[in-house]
Amino acid sequence: MSSTAAAPLSPGAHTVQIDGVNQSYHVAGTGPVCVAHSGGPGFAWGYLRMPLLEQQLTMVYLEPIGTGESGRLDTHPHGYTRERYAQALDGLLTHLGVPKVYLLGHSHGGFVAQYYALTRPDRLAGVILYESAPSVGPEHFTEAMRNLEEFARRNAGNPGLPDVLEAWQSIPTIADDATFTAIARRVFPAYVADYWGREAEFAPIRAAVSGSYISGLDDCLAPSAIDDRETLAAMTVPTLVIVGEHDFICGPRWAREIHDLIRDSTLVVLKDAGHFGHFEQPEDFRRAVVDFVEPTTA
Repeated sequence: MSSTAAAPLSPGAHTVQIDGVNQSYHVAGTGPVCVAHSGGPGFAWGYLRMPLLEQQLTMVYLEPIGTGESGRLDTHPHGYTRERYAQALDGLLTHLGVPKVYLLGHSHGGFVAQYYALTRPDRLAGVILYESAPSVGPEHFTEAMRNLEEFARRNAGNPGLPDVLEAWQSIPTIADDATFTAIARRVFPAYVADYWGREAEFAPIRAAVSGSYISGLDDCLAPSAIDDRETLAAMTVPTLVIVGEHDFICGPRWAREIHDLIRDSTLVVLKDAGHFGHFEQPEDFRRAVVDFVEPTTA
């Protein structure tokens, strides 16, 4: 393992080499250390920036391997399993030199975070499952389609709606980074509770969204299955579950199921928020995270 010369938790951009692959990350803020894992898989880290949390926590935003300035596996775009992401997290936490950190995972990053908490609980002070789900598969897809239909009903007549729905249908055609980025930007309004009502606020975020195409297959080209329903009951790490009430892809149904499965977990539903509560309702999001962290650091 090798890294840049700067102290591991000094503010700014860093790179550490873990198992021969560069892992880039960014540090901002002060307080207990919270590592943030973005979603997708494949989304660049920038959308997950949380300035309000940086006032009370040392936020470590990692660029998951395969994205941004981090290195790519030899098997790219395949091989990015949760275990492989967990191995990268192992190396990063060792590099940071903090006995225990908080791990915040958003969307697919939530899948990684709950897997990490189940398999490496001794490395975490707490885990924040932000827009996660206990499993993915046909049931998850059916629920997403039902929620997308509700989104379409709420926005019927909006001139931007047909392009969003067309972009959703074209997701299976993604096979390169440019197409991933283009479709992610087009479908973005579906992930926000009131995108067109707050377009001036959110359009710059939408325009900045980018990412890398990651197939979701392992290095043997088999789908990476995710189903934690039988194991979440064994979670021993303090857990906060956060969800936006209008999130169509990993919404309240799934957050409540996670909460019901994990003993003593805390559930926070953000009103008037979709998939991105940290910038749709930033103060409510900040309060939820800080209220969770402060008792465990007392």
